[in-house]
Order: sequence, then structure tokens, then C-alpha cells
Amino acid sequence: MASTATLHRKPPDPPSAPSATPAAPRRTALPTWAWALPPVLVLALGFLYPLALVVRQSFTPESLDEGGASLAPYAEVFASAAFREALTTTVWLAVGATVGCLVLGFALALVIAFVPFPGGKAVARFIDVFLSFPSFLITLALLFIYGSVGMANGAWTGVTGAAEGPFHFLTTPWGVLLAEITYFTPFVMRPLLAAFSQLDTAQLEVASSLGAGPLRIVRRVILPEALPALAAGGSLVLVLCLNEFGIVLFTGAKGVTTLPTLVYSKAILESDYPAACVVAVVNVVLSVGLYSLYRVVSRRAGA
Repeated sequence: MASTATLHRKPPDPPSAPSATPAAPRRTALPTWAWALPPVLVLALGFLYPLALVVRQSFTPESLDEGGASLAPYAEVFASAAFREALTTTVWLAVGATVGCLVLGFALALVIAFVPFPGGKAVARFIDVFLSFPSFLITLALLFIYGSVGMANGAWTGVTGAAEGPFHFLTTPWGVLLAEITYFTPFVMRPLLAAFSQLDTAQLEVASSLGAGPLRIVRRVILPEALPALAAGGSLVLVLCLNEFGIVLFTGAKGVTTLPTLVYSKAILESDYPAACVVAVVNVVLSVGLYSLYRVVSRRAGA
């Protein structure tokens, strides 16, 4: 009986197939231009639009009605002795500071990279920190030392009893040049130290074993390897010196007018906005040209 019941038992129902889950909705990918739109808008509103206003104002003399355009502001500014003097001063200060930074930076980078001395690594790290310092801080430090009432003049008057000290060069173009060289030299040293760290020391050892002296090793082995870094650092310093405003302002150098200070003088002191915009446009053109040169040199140097 038990076997018969087992034979007539109803077989269990087969397991039901799992129900198909509904397909997830497809996400529509944003086009590439949609991702580029926010930064482009920020750039356009924050930089390009103000720059366009400056360029438009440079073609709008105050004597013309609103909307008029003329080359008269450019002709007037280019014909002025103040602009020519400011342009000349800006160029020679930038070139002089760049040459000074290249010479001093190369010498200091050689010492830090190849002459072992206690604290050498700390000095190399300090150079990275120095790059973040504002330019007016270095100028202020020089004023504390060499200013009219600075430490050097104070020590001189204390020893000699003179009414004033002999150090007054900070208020001259040479003081501005010294301040720019002091501040911008680390901008040359940083790429040089990076280039020296990749230099194969075996070349130096071979040159030394063949009887080459230190100066010859520097001239024939180290300098050719450092030329791309020197070019990149020098191009950057040239661009920065061309637009430097804080150092010239804080030194209080008499008769030293650069393009940035001329823009300030025309816009703030004289309220001559078309002339200020003309000088600003000239400064921008020079800066963009030099920056393009810097990018080309940096790309070739691998910086």
C-alpha cells in the first residue's frame, strides 16, 4: 500500500522561472561641449570680457561720443616722452634682471648641487618656499637693511657720527634692479636644480679622471646640459620682470617709471583711462609674446 501511494502521489510543481527584472533606464551622456562650457564661461566673464573692455577703451578717446573708435589714443601715447621712457626703462630693467638672475642663479645652483656642505638639502627646500613669497616682502627687507633709516646707514652714522649714511641706491634704478635680482633668482635656480639632479655623474667622474679642472668641467659638461633649464628659467623671469609692479612701488625709486606704474599713474592719478588702456594693451602684447617664447622653450627643455 505504501508503494502504491507513492506511485500515485502528485509530482511537485516545477520551480517557477524568475521574473525578468525591468531594464535600467539608460543615462544619456553629456556632449563634450557641455563639459567645456562652465570653465569657458568663467574664463570669458572673469578675464576675456574685462580685457575686451580695456581694448575697446583704448580705441575710444574721451573727446568722442560713446561708441566711437579712433587710433588717436595710440598716436598720442606713442608720441609722448613718458611712454617711451617707461618702455625703455621696463625693457632694460627686465633684461638686466634676467641676466643677473641667470648668472647668480647658475652659480648658486652649482654650489648647492655639486658642493657638499651641511644644510644643503635644507637650502634647496627653502628655494621652493621662497617662490611663494610676495615680491614686496623682499623689497621691504632690503629697505630695512639699506634704506635711508635702515641698519646699514644706522651703523654708519653710529660709527662715524655723520648726519646720514652713504647707502641711498634703493631709490635709484639700480636699487630696483637689485631687488628684482634678489627676488627672481630662485625662479632660475629651481629648473637648474632639477636639471642637475638628472645629470649623469659618471660624465663628471670621467672628465675629472682625464685631468679636466672644475671650470672646464662646468663649461664642457655641465653648462650644455643646463642650457634648456637656463633658457626656460630666463624666459619666465623676463616675463615676470616685465610686469613687476610691487618692487618698483615699494622701493620708491625716483624717476623710475615702468609700464605697469605708468598704467597706475594714468588711470588712478590722472584719470586718463584711454591712455592707461593703451599702455595696458602694449604691456599685454609684450607679455603674451614673451610668454609664448617661454612655453616654446619650456616644451623643448621638458620643463
